[in-house]
Amino acid sequence: MSAPAAVAAAAIFFWLGMVAAISFLEAPLKFRAPGVTLPIGLGIGRLVFKALNGCEVVLALVVVAALVLGAPSVVVVVAAGVAVVALLAQLVAVRPRLTQRSNAVLAGGPESGKRSRVHFVYLGLELVKVIGLLVAGIAVLAG
Repeated sequence: MSAPAAVAAAAIFFWLGMVAAISFLEAPLKFRAPGVTLPIGLGIGRLVFKALNGCEVVLALVVVAALVLGAPSVVVVVAAGVAVVALLAQLVAVRPRLTQRSNAVLAGGPESGKRSRVHFVYLGLELVKVIGLLVAGIAVLAG
């Protein structure tokens, strides 16, 4: 395995692990902890996802750089591209709407009692990203 492929594989699987741990484990569990109110849970979520997304951007840049420097297969490029595009969609289109929504909930506005569909969009993009990362990581290792 070439050095760029090894770096790409490491970054892809590290990124995958972070997304899986935060989005599918920490996020839903925090609201079940004793004493965690909705405002506290939203505050924690904002901090955690801001940090996660920052790490994801760095990892996406590492993956892209490693792929540019290496000779990846089409499968690796497409799968990694899907993950990067899903991340960009989350950051540009979904996160601002989630921030508006959490601001309204924290202010006790009329939306505070309703379930948000924007969270489902974010979750759907997380699933797309996870699949893209999994396929890219396996393809790099198989390559």
